[in-house]
Amino acid sequence: MRAVVTGGAGFIGSHLCERLIHENYDVVCVDNFLTSDPDNVAHLADDPHFRLMHRDISQGLDVPGPVDAVFHLASPASPADYLRLPLETLRVGSAGTWHALDLAAAKGARFLLSSTSESYGDPLIHPQPESYWGHVNPVGPRSVYDEAKRFGEALTMAYRRNRGVDAKIVRIFNTFGPRMRADDGRAIPNFIGQALRGEPITVTGDGSQTRSLCYVDDLIEGLLRMQASDHGGPVNLGNPHEVSMLELAQWISKLTRATSEITLIPRPDDDPERRRPDITVARELLGWEPVTPVEQGLCDTITYFRRQLVSGDFAEGRHRPLSSSPIPQTRS
Repeated sequence: MRAVVTGGAGFIGSHLCERLIHENYDVVCVDNFLTSDPDNVAHLADDPHFRLMHRDISQGLDVPGPVDAVFHLASPASPADYLRLPLETLRVGSAGTWHALDLAAAKGARFLLSSTSESYGDPLIHPQPESYWGHVNPVGPRSVYDEAKRFGEALTMAYRRNRGVDAKIVRIFNTFGPRMRADDGRAIPNFIGQALRGEPITVTGDGSQTRSLCYVDDLIEGLLRMQASDHGGPVNLGNPHEVSMLELAQWISKLTRATSEITLIPRPDDDPERRRPDITVARELLGWEPVTPVEQGLCDTITYFRRQLVSGDFAEGRHRPLSSSPIPQTRS
C-alpha cells in the first residue's frame, strides 16, 4: 500500500507518516513547510518506505506511480497561523483540496479530508453531533479557516457523489501532543511554554470557555480506522472530556510545578464558548474512542517541551524560524 500525506511534516501529519510506515505503507509526505518543520520528519529521511516532496499543493499535486490512499491534512491550523496567512489558508482549503481530490480520482485512491470542529463555529448545540450544521460567522477573522474547511467538505462530498471517489471526512477536535510548535498560538503550547519559562500563564477572557482535548496518538488511530471504512462521514474525532481554559492552565501549572501566576487577558474575536464532540458515530461505526488519559498526554507533551527548552528551541517563547531549517531535497 502507498499513501500520500499532504501536510505530512506538520504536527499531526508527521505522526500519521510515522504510523503509516509502522503499518507497512510506503509514504509520500508532501509539504511546503509554511507552518510545519522539516525536523518533524527528519528521523524518517533514511527510511526506504518514506519519500519527502517539497510542494505547495495549492499550485498542483502530481505524484508518480500508484497511490492507494490520500490523507489531506495540509493547512495552517492554529489561529496564529491562519490569521497571519488568510489567503494561503483559503487557497489550500479550496484549490489544494481540489488538487488532492484530483490525485485520488486519477489514481483510484481512497481520500480522507481532515476537516475541523471549527465547522461548527461557536455552537448553539452541545455537544456537537455531525448532524449539526453549525453557527459560523462567514466574514469574521476566523472565517478564513472555518469556511475553507467547510468548502473542502462540500467539495469532498461532490467528488464522492459525482466522480465516484471513495472520499470521506473527519472533523478533528482539539488535538495535542509532542511536535506542536512552541509559537503555535493555541492554549496547550502557550501554557506549557509560559510555565516552563516561569512567565505568567495568560488565559483569555475569564477562562470559562471550554475545549475537549484529544492526544495525538488516539487521533491517528481514528484517522486510520476512518480511512479503512466505507463510511463517507463526516465523523467527529475528539475527546468528550471537556475542560475550561482556566482549569487547563491550573492543571498545567501543577504538572510543571510552575511558580507562574495565572493572568487574564482579552479574549479574541469569535472565540468559541464551548466545544465538545459527540462521538457516538465514531464509537458505533469505527469502534473508536480516545484511550489516552488527558493527564498522561499532558505529561508526555510537557516532557517534549522541556527537551525543546533545554535545546534552546523556545527559550524566548518562540520556535526557531522555519527559514533556518534546511529543507531536504525531494527524493525520487
